[in-house]
Parts: sequence; C-alpha cells; structure tokens
Amino acid sequence: MSMSTVISIKQKSEIFVGRVEDGLKRYAQNRRIVVITDANIDRLYHDIVAKYEHIIIGHGEGIKNLITVQKIYAQLMEIGADRSTLLVGIGGGIVTDITGFVATTFMRGLDFGFVATSLLAQVDASVGGKNGVNILNYKNMVGTFAQPSFVITDVTFLRTLPPRELHAGMGEVVKMAIIGDEELFKFIEENLSSASYTNKDIMQRIVLDSVRLKADIVDRDECEKGVRRVLNLGHTIAHAIEKCTHKLNHGEAVAVGLSKISHVANSMGILAEEDMLRIDNLLMKIGFSLDMPVPLGDVVREIRHDKKKSNNLIRIVLPERIGSCRIEEMPLGDIERNFECLK
Repeated sequence: MSMSTVISIKQKSEIFVGRVEDGLKRYAQNRRIVVITDANIDRLYHDIVAKYEHIIIGHGEGIKNLITVQKIYAQLMEIGADRSTLLVGIGGGIVTDITGFVATTFMRGLDFGFVATSLLAQVDASVGGKNGVNILNYKNMVGTFAQPSFVITDVTFLRTLPPRELHAGMGEVVKMAIIGDEELFKFIEENLSSASYTNKDIMQRIVLDSVRLKADIVDRDECEKGVRRVLNLGHTIAHAIEKCTHKLNHGEAVAVGLSKISHVANSMGILAEEDMLRIDNLLMKIGFSLDMPVPLGDVVREIRHDKKKSNNLIRIVLPERIGSCRIEEMPLGDIERNFECLK
C-alpha cells in the first residue's frame, strides 16, 4: 500500500489518506492558518496545534450550537482574520462540523480544511461537505453544503482513541458497507477484533474503502437531492434516539438505528432474514448494544420532526441486501404501523 492516497470530490475537495505531516505540507504551506480544535486534541497533539494560531473550544455534543459559533466569530474578529485566512479544524466530527459551519458563514465564506482525528470523522463526518450545528437538541438543523478544500486522514491518530470512540466510528463503517460494499462487510466480519484497531493495514483498508464509497456518492449528488440520501441509512432512528437521550454517542445510536431499520425492512419483505441477522451479529461483535434505549413511542414522535420530512412524507432508507439500499417515501401516519415489529 502506498504511503498516501488522494481521493477527489467534485474536483473541489481532496481527501488525503496518509501521514498528517505530509498532508499539512501539501495543503497548508504559505497560508495564514487558524486552527479550531478542542482541549483534548490540544493536549494529545499540542505539537501540531501550537504551530498555528488556534482557537480552543469545548468538548461533546452539547457545545455543537450557535453559542459556540458566535464565540468563534468573536475570536476570529479579535485576531483580525479575513477572507484570505484558512481555517483548519483538527479533531473529531463535532470539531469538523463546527469549523465547516463557521468557515462557510464568517465573512460570507473562508477557505477551510480538516485534519480528522477520530474514526467517525475519518470515514464520515469530515467527508462530503455537510456542515452544521444543533438547535434545541435537534441534530444539524442549521447548516450549509460546502466542500472543505482538503481532509487529512492519518490512521495513526486512532491509537489514542478510547474503545468507545473506535466503536462509534465502526457504526458508520458498517453503515457504508450495508449501503454499497458487501466486500467491506465481509472483510470486517473476517478481520475485526479488539487487536485490529492498532493494525495499520486493517484500519487503512477500512478507512479507504469507506471514504471511496462516500466520495463516489457525494460526487454524484453533492447537495442530497437524490442518491446521497442513502447515506442516511439508520440515521432517522439514530437522530430520534439522540433527541430523546444523551446516554448514547452518535455511533452507538447509528448502530441501534441500523439494526432496527434492518428489522423493519425484513418485516416489510424487503430484506432477507439472513442478511438482517448478519447485520445484527456484526454490530454485536463490534461491541454495540442493540436494545432501544428509550420507548419506541418517543422515537416515533421525534421521527415526525425529522428534517427529511416533506409534504407529510418522510424518506426512509431501507436495506435490500448487504451492499444495496433503497429510499422509500413513507407517510408519517404509517411509521407506527411499519415499526410495529420493533415492539
């Protein structure tokens, strides 16, 4: 495997999979850079952060809001950032979501890029040009579509992640495999163990395959008007769970969502029981609990508020088999009936 791989999206954005030092040399030379990161990343990778002007934000989903955004605006104004400034978000999905939103709204738009340090950010959150923050605990209700100039992904960052965060990222990897890569699904089934997370070759394969698939989908549908909607597999249920409880992180909620929507697809005669069981077994092998953490009625209630609803319909992504999904427009009134199998 080569030292680095570059994947392009829309000829606007490059995903650089390789050493972070090489990536920064490629994209951040001779620019005024302001880094946005959190205290945990600054502690672990201060030698990288300290090379640049930087803004430190809090940690966790609770800070992904307009209050944090406004504080960053104020700090950018204080240090005299202008339209020539390059913003670089170094961190996981929360940092990259906030950085992208700030960059695309401050002064009507600054150039920006990411250094993705968590598995979830490397395979999903930093890739594809969705930037957003939460409103009233509803996920990503305010946001923009804009591609980062670059995303730097170095799998050696994963060595400092706690097991729970690694598992969270694997929830998104399994989602990508169900959507469009049965070979990746088989590879995870056959190769993943607790020791795999420190195996650079295994993790590089998982990250590259996931990113290539997502990049291909985004390249065909940047603003989610069609095929990109399949990337919401499991997320309608996951976002509803996250609105109801803070007990699960995003990847854990996605894992529950993947399991439950697979059961719904099976009950509707769309997904074979064998594939449904393979999905559940792989998620449990990774270490996820697949129990619904809140009453089903609460989840159904929150789904009715999902941002993907339109004209009393909601678009639900249903797996047809491992490696293929379909998008169904489901009347809001039919959700409870179709979800009966989850009781």
